[in-house]
Amino acid sequence: MAFCTHNGRTISYRLLGEANNPLLVLAHPLGMTQGIWDDMLPALLTQFRVLTWDLPGHGASSAWPEDSSAIEAEDLAQEALMLARLADAEQFHFAGTSIGGVIGQQLLSQHSDRLRSATLTNTGPVIGTADGWQQRSAMVMDKGLEDMAVDIVPRWFGPQACQQQPALVDGWRVQLGRTDQRSYALLCGMLGRCDFSDAFKGKSLPKVQVVAGTDDVATPPEALHALSQALGVAAPLVWENVGHVPAVECPQQFAELLSKQQG
Repeated sequence: MAFCTHNGRTISYRLLGEANNPLLVLAHPLGMTQGIWDDMLPALLTQFRVLTWDLPGHGASSAWPEDSSAIEAEDLAQEALMLARLADAEQFHFAGTSIGGVIGQQLLSQHSDRLRSATLTNTGPVIGTADGWQQRSAMVMDKGLEDMAVDIVPRWFGPQACQQQPALVDGWRVQLGRTDQRSYALLCGMLGRCDFSDAFKGKSLPKVQVVAGTDDVATPPEALHALSQALGVAAPLVWENVGHVPAVECPQQFAELLSKQQG
C-alpha cells in the first residue's frame, strides 16, 4: 500500500504488477475498501498492472475536507485520472462496482479518450432516489455508521455468498463502522444528484461491458438494463446467485471477464 496527496488529502492506493502491462484501474463500492479486489489480483496480475485506491474517508484514505460541503462525481474521476498519471498511463482499462461504476460513468461521459475499456457492475444511470439518499445521509450523521452497518451490510451480498462465507457480513460490518461518517454521508448526497440517463448521447465510447447480479437488491438487473440502454451497448451480463459485490462473491468469474476486456 502506498500514499499520495491530492487536493490536500491523503489517498491510499496500490499499484501492482509489471510496468509494461496495460493498466487496469479498479474502483470499490460505497462503504467498502480497495481490499475487495484481493482475491482477483493473482489472476489479474498475469495480464495487467493493477491500480486500486480507497475512496474518501474509506480504508486508509483521509476524510473529505471539512471546508468542502459536497463531493461530486468529477472529484472522484479526477482521483482516478491522477492515479493513472502516477502510473505513467495515458490510457487505461477501468472497472468499478456500485459507486465505483458511477465513477466509471463520469469517466465515460467526460474523459472517454482516457479509457481503453470500461466494465461497470452493480450500478445504474440513477441509483435509488434523491430523497432516499438524503435520508440515509442524515441518518448516518445522526446515528453513525457503526449502528447503521447492521442494516446496510446484509444488502451487499447474496444468500449463496453468505452461506459459503459465514463471517462475511460481520466482517464488513466492522469495516463499514470504521468508515468516516461525514465522507460517507457526502457520497450519499452525490449519488442522489447523479443522473447519467442522457450523458452518453453523441459520445464516442470505448468497449463497455455491463454486469448485474440476480441477487442484488441495491441495484437489481433492471438498473443495469437501463444503464446498457443509456450507453447504447449490449444488454448486461446477469450473473446467477450474485449480489451487489461480484469481486467478493465470484472473484474468479469477474477476473476472467476483465481478462477478456484486454482483447
